[in-house]
Amino acid sequence: MHRKTFRRAAAAITAAGTAVLALSACSPPVDVTAAGDAANPACAPMMVALPDKIGDAQLRKTNSQATAAWGDPSQVILRCGVNIPGPTTDRCVSVNDVDWVIKEGDPYYTLTTYGREPATEILMDPDKISSATVLADLAAAAGKIKSTRQCVGQEDLQNLPSSK
Repeated sequence: MHRKTFRRAAAAITAAGTAVLALSACSPPVDVTAAGDAANPACAPMMVALPDKIGDAQLRKTNSQATAAWGDPSQVILRCGVNIPGPTTDRCVSVNDVDWVIKEGDPYYTLTTYGREPATEILMDPDKISSATVLADLAAAAGKIKSTRQCVGQEDLQNLPSSK
Protein backbone atom coordinates (compact mmCIF):
# COMPACT_ATOMS: atom_id res chain seq x y z
CA MET A 1 0.00 0.00 0.00
CA HIS A 2 2.82 2.35 0.91
CA ARG A 3 4.53 1.62 -2.46
CA LYS A 4 1.44 2.73 -4.43
CA THR A 5 1.40 6.07 -2.63
CA PHE A 6 5.13 6.53 -3.29
CA ARG A 7 4.70 5.65 -7.00
CA ARG A 8 1.83 8.15 -7.36
CA ALA A 9 3.83 10.87 -5.64
CA ALA A 10 6.87 10.13 -7.81
CA ALA A 11 4.71 10.17 -10.96
CA ALA A 12 3.14 13.50 -9.91
CA ILE A 13 6.57 15.04 -9.23
CA THR A 14 7.90 13.78 -12.57
CA ALA A 15 4.86 15.17 -14.43
CA ALA A 16 5.18 18.51 -12.66
CA GLY A 17 8.90 18.68 -13.43
CA THR A 18 8.27 17.90 -17.09
CA ALA A 19 5.60 20.60 -17.28
CA VAL A 20 7.96 23.17 -15.71
CA LEU A 21 10.73 22.25 -18.17
CA ALA A 22 8.35 22.45 -21.12
CA LEU A 23 7.07 25.87 -20.05
CA SER A 24 10.53 27.24 -19.35
CA ALA A 25 11.73 26.10 -22.79
CA CYS A 26 9.13 28.29 -24.51
CA SER A 27 10.34 31.61 -25.80
CA PRO A 28 8.35 34.69 -24.90
CA PRO A 29 6.29 36.23 -27.73
CA VAL A 30 8.19 38.49 -30.10
CA ASP A 31 7.31 42.16 -29.59
CA VAL A 32 6.18 43.42 -33.01
CA THR A 33 4.28 46.65 -33.57
CA ALA A 34 1.13 46.01 -35.59
CA ALA A 35 0.74 47.83 -38.90
CA GLY A 36 -1.90 50.56 -39.26
CA ASP A 37 -4.28 48.31 -41.23
CA ALA A 38 -3.52 45.07 -39.34
CA ALA A 39 -7.24 44.53 -38.64
CA ASN A 40 -8.00 44.34 -42.36
CA PRO A 41 -9.86 41.02 -42.92
CA ALA A 42 -7.83 40.43 -46.10
CA CYS A 43 -4.78 39.71 -43.91
CA ALA A 44 -6.42 36.64 -42.34
CA PRO A 45 -6.08 34.17 -45.27
CA MET A 46 -2.39 34.98 -45.56
CA MET A 47 -1.75 34.73 -41.83
CA VAL A 48 -3.22 31.22 -41.59
CA ALA A 49 -1.17 30.11 -44.62
CA LEU A 50 2.22 31.20 -43.22
CA PRO A 51 4.89 28.48 -43.21
CA ASP A 52 6.11 26.92 -39.95
CA LYS A 53 9.70 27.46 -41.14
CA ILE A 54 11.60 29.82 -43.38
CA GLY A 55 14.89 28.15 -44.20
CA ASP A 56 15.95 26.78 -40.80
CA ALA A 57 14.12 29.49 -38.79
CA GLN A 58 11.05 28.29 -36.87
CA LEU A 59 7.84 30.33 -36.64
CA ARG A 60 7.42 32.02 -33.25
CA LYS A 61 4.49 33.69 -31.50
CA THR A 62 4.16 37.47 -31.63
CA ASN A 63 2.18 39.87 -29.46
CA SER A 64 0.35 41.78 -32.24
CA GLN A 65 -2.35 41.10 -34.77
CA ALA A 66 -1.33 40.23 -38.34
CA THR A 67 2.36 39.80 -37.45
CA ALA A 68 4.76 36.87 -37.51
CA ALA A 69 8.40 36.14 -36.68
CA TRP A 70 10.79 33.34 -37.53
CA GLY A 71 14.01 32.41 -35.72
CA ASP A 72 15.35 32.92 -32.22
CA PRO A 73 16.60 35.61 -32.24
CA SER A 74 14.25 36.74 -34.99
CA GLN A 75 15.66 36.56 -38.51
CA VAL A 76 12.43 37.47 -40.31
CA ILE A 77 9.57 39.73 -39.14
CA LEU A 78 6.30 40.01 -41.10
CA ARG A 79 3.56 42.67 -40.75
CA CYS A 80 0.36 42.69 -42.80
CA GLY A 81 -1.51 45.96 -43.25
CA VAL A 82 1.38 48.34 -43.93
CA ASN A 83 1.11 51.33 -46.29
CA ILE A 84 0.70 50.31 -49.90
CA PRO A 85 3.77 51.29 -51.93
CA GLY A 86 3.19 53.61 -54.83
CA PRO A 87 5.38 54.08 -57.88
CA THR A 88 9.01 53.72 -56.91
CA THR A 89 12.48 53.50 -58.36
CA ASP A 90 13.39 50.87 -55.76
CA ARG A 91 14.15 47.40 -57.08
CA CYS A 92 11.09 45.23 -57.64
CA VAL A 93 11.25 41.46 -58.08
CA SER A 94 8.61 38.85 -58.80
CA VAL A 95 8.85 35.52 -56.98
CA ASN A 96 6.22 32.89 -57.76
CA ASP A 97 3.81 35.55 -59.09
CA VAL A 98 4.18 37.84 -56.07
CA ASP A 99 5.83 41.23 -56.66
CA TRP A 100 8.05 42.66 -53.92
CA VAL A 101 9.67 46.09 -53.60
CA ILE A 102 13.11 45.71 -52.02
CA LYS A 103 14.76 48.44 -49.98
CA GLU A 104 18.29 47.48 -49.02
CA GLY A 105 19.23 48.92 -45.67
CA ASP A 106 22.14 48.36 -43.36
CA PRO A 107 21.82 45.86 -41.78
CA TYR A 108 18.16 45.07 -42.60
CA TYR A 109 16.24 44.76 -45.84
CA THR A 110 12.58 45.80 -46.08
CA LEU A 111 10.57 43.76 -48.57
CA THR A 112 7.02 44.97 -49.30
CA THR A 113 4.41 43.35 -51.50
CA TYR A 114 3.52 45.45 -54.51
CA GLY A 115 0.05 45.57 -56.03
CA ARG A 116 -1.74 43.85 -53.13
CA GLU A 117 -4.13 45.44 -50.64
CA PRO A 118 -3.35 45.34 -47.82
CA ALA A 119 0.40 45.32 -48.33
CA THR A 120 2.70 43.02 -46.37
CA GLU A 121 6.13 44.07 -45.11
CA ILE A 122 9.04 41.83 -44.23
CA LEU A 123 12.10 42.93 -42.30
CA MET A 124 15.08 40.62 -42.58
CA ASP A 125 18.83 40.51 -42.11
CA PRO A 126 20.44 39.28 -45.36
CA ASP A 127 23.54 38.22 -43.41
CA LYS A 128 21.45 35.69 -41.47
CA ILE A 129 19.03 34.42 -44.14
CA SER A 130 18.77 34.72 -47.92
CA SER A 131 16.13 37.06 -49.32
CA ALA A 132 15.53 34.49 -52.09
CA THR A 133 14.67 31.88 -49.44
CA VAL A 134 12.40 34.29 -47.56
CA LEU A 135 10.49 35.37 -50.67
CA ALA A 136 10.14 31.83 -52.03
CA ASP A 137 8.93 30.47 -48.67
CA LEU A 138 6.40 33.29 -48.21
CA ALA A 139 5.09 33.52 -51.79
CA ALA A 140 2.22 31.05 -51.36
CA ALA A 141 0.95 32.82 -48.23
CA ALA A 142 1.41 36.34 -49.67
CA GLY A 143 -0.43 35.18 -52.79
CA LYS A 144 -3.59 34.73 -50.67
CA ILE A 145 -4.03 38.51 -50.91
CA LYS A 146 -5.33 39.33 -54.39
CA SER A 147 -3.03 41.14 -56.80
CA THR A 148 -4.42 44.28 -58.43
CA ARG A 149 -1.32 45.45 -60.33
CA GLN A 150 2.26 44.46 -61.13
CA CYS A 151 5.68 46.04 -60.87
CA VAL A 152 6.86 47.82 -63.97
CA GLY A 153 10.60 48.04 -64.55
CA GLN A 154 12.67 50.50 -66.57
CA GLU A 155 12.78 48.11 -69.54
CA ASP A 156 8.95 47.92 -69.53
CA LEU A 157 8.68 51.73 -69.62
CA GLN A 158 11.06 51.95 -72.58
CA ASN A 159 8.87 49.53 -74.56
CA LEU A 160 5.64 51.51 -74.11
CA PRO A 161 4.32 53.22 -77.27
CA SER A 162 5.02 56.91 -77.22
CA SER A 163 2.10 59.37 -77.32
CA LYS A 164 3.46 61.69 -80.02
